[in-house]
Amino acid sequence: MSGPGREGKLPKARPSHLTLASSRPETPTPSMAEGEVPEMASYPDELERIQSQLFVVARDLSSLYMRERKQAQHLDQLVGELKTTYLRVVQTLAFVVEAKDEYTRYHLERCREYGTALAEIVDPALATPEVQYGFLLHDVGKIGVPESILSKPGPLNTEEMRLMRLHPLNGVHIVQQMNFLTDDAINVIRHHHERFDGEGYPDRLKGEAIPLVARVFSVVDAFDAMTTDRPYRKALTIPEALRRLQAGAATQFDPDVVGSFMELVERLPAQSTASPA
Repeated sequence: MSGPGREGKLPKARPSHLTLASSRPETPTPSMAEGEVPEMASYPDELERIQSQLFVVARDLSSLYMRERKQAQHLDQLVGELKTTYLRVVQTLAFVVEAKDEYTRYHLERCREYGTALAEIVDPALATPEVQYGFLLHDVGKIGVPESILSKPGPLNTEEMRLMRLHPLNGVHIVQQMNFLTDDAINVIRHHHERFDGEGYPDRLKGEAIPLVARVFSVVDAFDAMTTDRPYRKALTIPEALRRLQAGAATQFDPDVVGSFMELVERLPAQSTASPA
């Protein structure tokens, strides 16, 4: 009897786990090295792209900065030229006032110097070029006052005094279109004849209601007026002018400002127009 054993040995059966495994589709699983190589290979390209973009941004920012800097420099130049023009306008108006009243020659420039020096003591924030415009233009309203009144050798009558007392308001009206003038400069022009006791003009302001810059200027304006020859009197001596300032403290003048002026007066140049003591 023949059988499988005679023809030869039957092949051995594979283990069941191998048979099952071999029946699955064989999909190779990439190793970590195989999976990482393409991703890492893209980093240099990405970095180069980012660096290129940053370079473009930096170049554009640098160009923008240089352009803005040139524009700022040009603007600064224009502002400087404009300020020079403003000063020339102010000086021209001041010269017109002085030309009408020979007794006020150099009065405006001295008041500017004295006022700036006193402002630096009382409140340094007031010692600005813009405020100095107000010092120079404080009497610009006298352009509208007849020369016969400005140069009258005797006391003014009631009507003449009324016209003279209009010059602060006339001055404000003249400069109101000058946008470069600050409020402090305008306050000098309008309020330099106010009195600390409220008896001044044009608004009869009293005490600290009078702007500080006007209280400062009224002292130096009065001092220079007293130590300068006028149509109706000769110049006072400096000691006499100082005595009158002290006598007017708390009535005509702010007493604190008068006190500060006494500290300053020793540094002021002697008045060539003052009479000998």
